Amino acid sequence: MNEITTYFTDIKTILDNLPHEPIAQVVELMHQARIEGRKIFIMGNGGSASTATHFVCDLAKNTRVAGWPHFKVIGLADNMAAFSAYGNDDGYENVFKLQLANLVEPGDVVIGISCSGNSANVVNAMALAQDVGAKTVGFTGFNHGKLGPMVDIELHVPGQHIEYMEDIHLLLEHLITKTLRERALAAAFPQ
Repeated sequence: MNEITTYFTDIKTILDNLPHEPIAQVVELMHQARIEGRKIFIMGNGGSASTATHFVCDLAKNTRVAGWPHFKVIGLADNMAAFSAYGNDDGYENVFKLQLANLVEPGDVVIGISCSGNSANVVNAMALAQDVGAKTVGFTGFNHGKLGPMVDIELHVPGQHIEYMEDIHLLLEHLITKTLRERALAAAFPQ
């Protein structure tokens, strides 16, 4: 039972120390992207791919408000045919970059989720996003990796346990989605 208490205590300690300002900045960036009709791209590998897919689903479905534009959100880990074709022909390190190159425009938002911050396919896609003039967000862990310093806004979960990082990345995704829905509801139905 001590392991259970320790896990919950550790998660709570990390959450208590997470800075709120970068989270608020991501919410504002995504809110503006919605209003302006910008596309949002989300990517990650492994557990982070699952979080990316979950984020795409939640933004597409759980933020709908009558009279408000829907999020134009695309998961770069979700099209297995494109993913494997690029991986086979151009290398795994380019699977996100080459999908992004077909679609990203200045002012779009690109979100990369990587606990290590060193996933080459995420880092390469972020470099392309910056070259195009997209806004970039990184969900990172451990010691930030290459991704942390290169993005416009970093949501960093410190520590040495990937489970905690992945848990909190998913929690942040839910927090951001809920806040975006509530913002649209407040604007659509002012009190």
